[in-house]
Amino acid sequence: MIEIYVSTDVETDGPIPGPHSMLSFGSAAYTADKRLLATFEANLETLLGAEGHPDTMRWWETQPEAWAECRRDLRPPAEAMPEYLAWVKALPGKPVFVGYPAGFDFLFMTWYLHRFAGSSPFSFAALDVKTFAMATLGTEFRATAKRTMPKAWFDPLPHTHKALDDAIEQGALFCNMLAENRAIPRPPRGGR
Repeated sequence: MIEIYVSTDVETDGPIPGPHSMLSFGSAAYTADKRLLATFEANLETLLGAEGHPDTMRWWETQPEAWAECRRDLRPPAEAMPEYLAWVKALPGKPVFVGYPAGFDFLFMTWYLHRFAGSSPFSFAALDVKTFAMATLGTEFRATAKRTMPKAWFDPLPHTHKALDDAIEQGALFCNMLAENRAIPRPPRGGR
């Protein structure tokens, strides 16, 4: 079964789920050869009793268009997350969660999936784009950033802080990195 790379971006009102809410998320399902198979996005109602973190809310004040975008057509998480789980399960391959940073996006997605859909199709694993770039480039982790990555890795796609836009952009970036990584000469497996 082929792997399907589910590039996912979330927008939140704080650093962790529970005390804070995931406001929106978007996923773009790619094959390794950069075919965009399908997308999913949802803007979510906030969690009962949760509130925005002051630092995050100050950042949102600098992003009025993105804030307006993630606050329209709100859906209850108990409705959106089971639909998302079904969407991922219907993809024609084994789903791999791809995030940048995966530690943040995966934290929110797995928490929301378990809380509102009962399980996660990604198990407990996520592929971090920055870590993959570090391995491909042979750089140190802290020195690896978009500004230091090869320009050829970036397609002319927008980064708007609208979750689906950013998931599509990030997925294309990952697929470009994957193609370069697979072209690196390696010794034969299992041989001497």
